[in-house]
Amino acid sequence: MTAHTIDIALPDLNSTRKSNFLLPILFLPPPKREAIETIYAFCRYSDDIVDEDADTKEKSRRLLVWTNELKHAFEGTSRYTILNRLVSVAKRFNIPTHHFLDLLKGMEMDLSRNRYETFADLQQYCYRAASTVGLICAEVFGYHHESTKQYAVHLGIALQLTNILRDIKTDAKKGRIYLPLEDLRKFGYTEEDLMNSVYDDRFRALMKFECDRAHDFYRKAKKYLAEDDKPLFSMARAMGNIYYLLLLRIERANYDVFSKRIRLASPVKFLVAMILRLRNKLPKNFHRYVRTELPA
Repeated sequence: MTAHTIDIALPDLNSTRKSNFLLPILFLPPPKREAIETIYAFCRYSDDIVDEDADTKEKSRRLLVWTNELKHAFEGTSRYTILNRLVSVAKRFNIPTHHFLDLLKGMEMDLSRNRYETFADLQQYCYRAASTVGLICAEVFGYHHESTKQYAVHLGIALQLTNILRDIKTDAKKGRIYLPLEDLRKFGYTEEDLMNSVYDDRFRALMKFECDRAHDFYRKAKKYLAEDDKPLFSMARAMGNIYYLLLLRIERANYDVFSKRIRLASPVKFLVAMILRLRNKLPKNFHRYVRTELPA
């Protein structure tokens, strides 16, 4: 490592507390696990630029530098070892460059706007922030059917919507409202109400509408995943199941995301991942004898 090289440590995958993204990685074969580790490190560092304690102008500057360094890496070399490693992964698994750049555009959206007028606006954000990660990982997992890419797109939107619904209070404290303003108006619920954590019939109706939308994207995702691609996407399916359980918990809490943060304990997440892994090794028709509320 030269004096001008900047190194960023890979995440510690022995800790399952940091992210729902990390737990299913443990079950991947080494080459794919190493690739996903690198992708995760890139995503984590990019996200940290947006969430770090600095003014928006400074964060925008740092994100621009990071984006330019990524382009340098694809063109030859970057000062950041993680970006050079990322490009090696991209070349090895034939991952299109634009997925990484679209992801960074999603990060930029978090710096340039804190409101979304329509769901079409929010869906673009969800695609950039989450579906891009799914499309990147899909190339690492491998697939037999092109339709599986649509699984990655729709699952990413479903996961991001679930995340948004869980974190409404946290985001409001940061001055961010991700729920489409057109939806707030539809149910007579105001921005001020949300900022003040007003929990009433209007909010419950709004949340039911948004949860139903998330359910729809989980259903769409499942429709696009072919049977013979399911074993390759065990990690994505585990992620989907974990976030689907979060969505169910939001509903079972009668949509009260203000009183306490909805979460799953690490043992529950580990159990979900293990069940899915075991299911992939069972006889093909075994699922007929097992009832489950999970979407995939």
